Amino acid sequence: MPKQVDHDQRKQTIAEATWRVILQQGMEGASVRNIAKEAGLSAGALRHDFSSQEELLRYAMNLVKEKAAARIKAILTLELPPKEKVLRTLLEIVPTREETRAEMEVWMAFTTYFRHKQTGFDAQHDGIYQLMQYLIAYLEQQGLLETGADQELEAERLYALIDGIALHALLDSQRLGAGKISRILEYHLNSMMDAAEN
Repeated sequence: MPKQVDHDQRKQTIAEATWRVILQQGMEGASVRNIAKEAGLSAGALRHDFSSQEELLRYAMNLVKEKAAARIKAILTLELPPKEKVLRTLLEIVPTREETRAEMEVWMAFTTYFRHKQTGFDAQHDGIYQLMQYLIAYLEQQGLLETGADQELEAERLYALIDGIALHALLDSQRLGAGKISRILEYHLNSMMDAAEN
């Protein structure tokens, strides 16, 4: 009897193998042959699930985003004090532990790679800016945002801070470790919150 293959699970396994190849060899090493070898498959078996290298890379990129989004959604549904909820959400999208560090490194490799492609790359599809807008609006709804604060500018400021932290934490994790990142984010949140609420 032929072996039943769970194609969704196999696609996820292939995507995770893609991440490992990128972490070890960079995007230049992310060939179908190298990814298939890392996944323990033949190149032909891999092509059964993905018709092209670009399709595979886009799937692997989207899976990074989906995993992070699922963790963020779980945090946002928790019953937490508003400031703690926002801080925990922000800590989930910067490299503060092995999982998020690997995801961020892979995400940046994908972003650079697809930015040079002609096939519809849109940096806004990572959802981070929209999340920043949501978090600022949430703080406002909770009565925590400083009176008269410009929500659009606060979202841009937070977005820039998150991107800067992510990049610098990847480049120099000794200087910018998880504890320091948490302190920076908490300091920033305090700076935009109403003084009476700090």
